[in-house]
Amino acid sequence: MHGRPRKSSSDGGSQEKDMAKAAGLQSLQTQFFKNHHEKIYTKEALQLNAKLLEINPDIYTAWNYRKLAIKQLLESESESASIKQSLDEELRVVERALKRNLTSYGAWHHRKWVINMGYSSLDHEFQLLDQLLKADSRNFNAWNYRRFVADMKKSRDEDELKFTTKKINENFSNYSAWHNRSAILSHMLKNKYGGISAKEQEMTEEYELVRQALFTDSEDQSGWFYHLWLLGQTIAPIGPKLEMSWPSNGSQLIIDFNEQSHAYVSDFDTPFGTDRCMFSEGIPLVLHFSEPVKGVNASTVTVSSLLLESESLVWRPISPHGLQAKTWVTLLKLPSTKFRAGETYKVQIRVADTLGIISLNGYNFTCPTALDFSLDVHTMTTIRSTGGNSVTVPLAWEADFFFPLAIDENKFPIELHLDSLSIDGSGNQENTRWQQETLDREIKVCRELLEIEMDSKWAKLTLARLLIAQDMLSGGSILRNKRMHTDEVLQLFNDLIEIDPSHAEYYKDQFSLILLDKVSSGKQNLQEYLWDSKGTGSLSNGERNKWLRLHGLSLSRLGSLEQLLWVQRLDISHNRLQSIDGLEALQLLGCLNLSHNLLANFTALGPLRQIKTLRALNIADNKIGAHTVNSTRFSFPSALNNSSISNADTTRDADEENLEISWEITIAFKGLHLRQLDIAGNPANDEKCRRLLMKTLPSLKWLDGTSVN
Repeated sequence: MHGRPRKSSSDGGSQEKDMAKAAGLQSLQTQFFKNHHEKIYTKEALQLNAKLLEINPDIYTAWNYRKLAIKQLLESESESASIKQSLDEELRVVERALKRNLTSYGAWHHRKWVINMGYSSLDHEFQLLDQLLKADSRNFNAWNYRRFVADMKKSRDEDELKFTTKKINENFSNYSAWHNRSAILSHMLKNKYGGISAKEQEMTEEYELVRQALFTDSEDQSGWFYHLWLLGQTIAPIGPKLEMSWPSNGSQLIIDFNEQSHAYVSDFDTPFGTDRCMFSEGIPLVLHFSEPVKGVNASTVTVSSLLLESESLVWRPISPHGLQAKTWVTLLKLPSTKFRAGETYKVQIRVADTLGIISLNGYNFTCPTALDFSLDVHTMTTIRSTGGNSVTVPLAWEADFFFPLAIDENKFPIELHLDSLSIDGSGNQENTRWQQETLDREIKVCRELLEIEMDSKWAKLTLARLLIAQDMLSGGSILRNKRMHTDEVLQLFNDLIEIDPSHAEYYKDQFSLILLDKVSSGKQNLQEYLWDSKGTGSLSNGERNKWLRLHGLSLSRLGSLEQLLWVQRLDISHNRLQSIDGLEALQLLGCLNLSHNLLANFTALGPLRQIKTLRALNIADNKIGAHTVNSTRFSFPSALNNSSISNADTTRDADEENLEISWEITIAFKGLHLRQLDIAGNPANDEKCRRLLMKTLPSLKWLDGTSVN
């Protein structure tokens, strides 16, 4: 662990001795399990158990047996002295076991259990820990136990911090000591330092300490990991922020309403210019936070308009992982009885006027935010143009049907629209001088190290992280940020792929995230990826379709999707994607090209089930079917299941003859209203698979370009 090979605890010996030891151990185990099964808790049985644990302290059942035996023994004891004597013997058993294996989790857990009873000397525990950490200063279990004992004794955090300083000065490569230091400082900063200046002083001293370790051995990862923790403490906002919304703040939607079909067709502004979308169930309202939150409901988010009915809106998290998500959506259902052609209606949204929106780490959303947009209502007798999330004829996916989009900057400046997408004001992270000075100083440190060791992977990786953090701090609003260091960061990750191939996949993921951030946050960068298509599919009257095409960028991971909430047609084909997590945030998405990626099974498409507007999907030429999924984990309802499909649904829809692929298809597509699906070029594409797809997707009209009867 942490670059240090684990030493064998074997004493060696002849084969005959090893066989004799094995026979003795087997005999002890047989007798122990007999005692355990028959619930024999005599003194002799406990002695046999102790002997077994001295030989092999990693038998968890043996430790649990001792707990049962001691509980029964203590029930018959009334004198404190007798109880203490019995528990002291337990501590001695643990000490003998630890001599065999200092990292035995069962032994350390049993010792905690004994100490928790309150009869043992905590000073003795500290003395024992001093001896153990002298023998192995990196023993993670011992450090963890020390935090437990310090908490029991109510030791001062400052005293424990001094102890870790001593151990770190003895050996800068002591990863466990650095980790213990981060745990102590987290507690100190949360409970003691109310003022910002005290925290800044403490953090500055920590940077100075870790800097000594980095210059002593720049390739030892212990100090770098602690430096990463310090960076997180330096720039992390306290509590979640509201980053994006759709419709965007201050925007105007032109609503065409058809009284017979009860369908809404909306014109709205995008970086393409004006686009069009059809909503049959209601207009989606989307809120995107900086981190996963819970508690988004009608009490914490109020929506008011003359058009709204009296019932409360229901917000749902856009996530396969339960009730916490970065993105939340609700449907704004507009009653036709209140529509008046030619009128403009204001919709006002108030976020967090009352507390209740909470992040995963327990912080409240404390930045009340007011948003508004307007609805300009028209009426029509027929749906004249159904928009990007409808498919009336098969889409043509080939590159020949696309050409660069021409945008009249005088009529519709992209940069102005990008600014309007983000949430501004009090929700932004406060940018302090200390944060900027700290980042500047640490960037300088990394550059100095790279002058000494040009190929130091840790210095390059940390420099990349620091430059990213500096860009985020220096620009204020996310989309107005000019990302001064993006090109340098991309080059750093390219270098890391070359010099550290064992972690190349991680670096490729980070490269993808930075590239997507660059593409989606700048005027010139974004315009390069905006395309027209030649009037095939989606619009039956031959109007052009506007696409965001991020194809052929070698993307291995998706990110910055919150900046693309307006996208209806997305091409991310010819990349290296094995997962599309995060894509569920695009609640207007109607057409999606995922062809020529590395998706290994249908369950990788799970996020798409959250996008109710999706009508056309191309997953051709992936690896679907090459790697099967253990679908039995979806067979029983469980809070741990990622799928939001009930057990009854999957049992009813599963095909007994093709159970495995049937499970996958049901999990991926159940509830979608796809009209076009392309799956050619996947190993799973056979007649049975196609039959199951048509059964699961009754709305399907075209499969691989062929009409479905």
